[in-house]
Amino acid sequence: MTATRVFMVDVLAAHVSAPETMLEESVTEFAGSQSTLTVDDLAASRGDGVFETLAVVDGRVQASEAHLDRLVRSAELLDLARPHRAQWRYALDRAARAVPAGRTGVLKLVLSRGREGSPRPTGWIAVSSAPSAVPERRTGVRVVTLDRGVSSTAASESPWLLLGAKSLSYATNMAALREAARRGAQDVIYTSTDGYVLEGPTSSVLARIGGRIVTPAVEAGVLPGTTQHDAFVALDAERVETAAEPVPVSALAEADAIWLASSVRLLVPVVALDGRPVPQDAELTDRINAVLLAR
Repeated sequence: MTATRVFMVDVLAAHVSAPETMLEESVTEFAGSQSTLTVDDLAASRGDGVFETLAVVDGRVQASEAHLDRLVRSAELLDLARPHRAQWRYALDRAARAVPAGRTGVLKLVLSRGREGSPRPTGWIAVSSAPSAVPERRTGVRVVTLDRGVSSTAASESPWLLLGAKSLSYATNMAALREAARRGAQDVIYTSTDGYVLEGPTSSVLARIGGRIVTPAVEAGVLPGTTQHDAFVALDAERVETAAEPVPVSALAEADAIWLASSVRLLVPVVALDGRPVPQDAELTDRINAVLLAR
């Protein structure tokens, strides 16, 4: 693929019984010269919407049902209309066919509140190429910890902060990555004001501590990671003990492996944390990534 292809979705209400013909008519590919989004759409003007990023490998949309689960959850947190799962499932399958055979693609699904003053949500899927090789899976990344400015209980105490929702408001996350670059690092692990590990700007955090691989629980206000979930399934099959639980920041000093998990990069090892070298387990990383690629 040399250019992004866009499929606009005429968003259906979740309760609508939609035959196949209706689903087909609700998804339209737009040519590059056509307008696809109005300037008064709240996705563009206020970041008022939710999204998911999915990988397409060998023609397969990876973890599509888990991503749709999270889309529904994020929409509920933002008081958006409940997504029509069958419509979005059809749209993902159709968009995935735009990825050339043998190539890896990325689908970015967006559900917006819609145009200013309109009750109708808008939606689309953008299809682009993904790198066939992700060197970070082997070389790893240097990471810094940054205080997110919220406690580990803020998600329940202050739900209007939308912690745990995959919203379009990503300016803070991008600012955090720029701060990491200023500090000579490539990525970030957010921490809470009360001393717990949260997540990365675009990833979940996994750490092996005392022989167990742990990740912060969603109650701390982190996204339920689709790649993290599937990695845990693969680890469980290897009889590796896993847990989603509160992870103190101080415990990372005891970790003999740390990873960042995301849909396109998969498991990426952390090679340095705040300037301190972190041990690697390249064999385990390779095995789990092989399972994730084969999903």
